[in-house]
This record gives sequence, structure tokens and C-alpha cells, in this order.
Amino acid sequence: MAAHDHSATEHSSKRPHVHEGPKNHYLSFILSIVLTILAFVVVYAEIGKTFTILFIVLLAIIQVLFQLAFWMHMKDRGHTYAIVGIAFGTVIALTGVAAVVFWLWW
Repeated sequence: MAAHDHSATEHSSKRPHVHEGPKNHYLSFILSIVLTILAFVVVYAEIGKTFTILFIVLLAIIQVLFQLAFWMHMKDRGHTYAIVGIAFGTVIALTGVAAVVFWLWW
């Protein structure tokens, strides 16, 4: 039983959880709206098919990163396994897409 005794100093050395408030959520939401509007502007501007597709994919990647960081709280500590899992899944998915593109075009 003595191994499970915890003194008050052990618990007080931990940092308390600080609540960020809605500011980051508002910022992320506004940025998502701006990125979506940018995508529509590029489509309606009829700049060029290749540029439009690449630009929209870039905007989508930026938006996914913001969603993961702010709404899914991946920027906080303790999400290492989730981040590694998402990164590994992304590598697997991109490898699959590259294999299909390679198979279809060559």
C-alpha cells in the first residue's frame, strides 16, 4: 500500500489545464470560410484548368491541417499516436493514389 501513497507535492507539480477559449475556433472558422471563398473565386475566374485544380488541392490540404490542429486539437500534447496514425495513413493513401495513377497513365 505504501507504493500507492502520493504526496500533495507530486500532484501540485503538474501544470493545470488551460482552456483556450473560443478565439482559436473563431479564427479557424473564419480561415476556413476564406479558403472556401478563394476556391470559388479561382473557379469563377477561369484562370486555367491545371492551375485551378492544383490551387484547390492546395487549399484543401491547408484546410485539413487547420481542421486537425484547431477542431481536432492535434496541436495539443498527448496526441502523438493519433498524429503518427494520420501521417501513416496519409502515406499509405498517397502511395495507393500514385500506384493507380502510374498504372493508368503508363
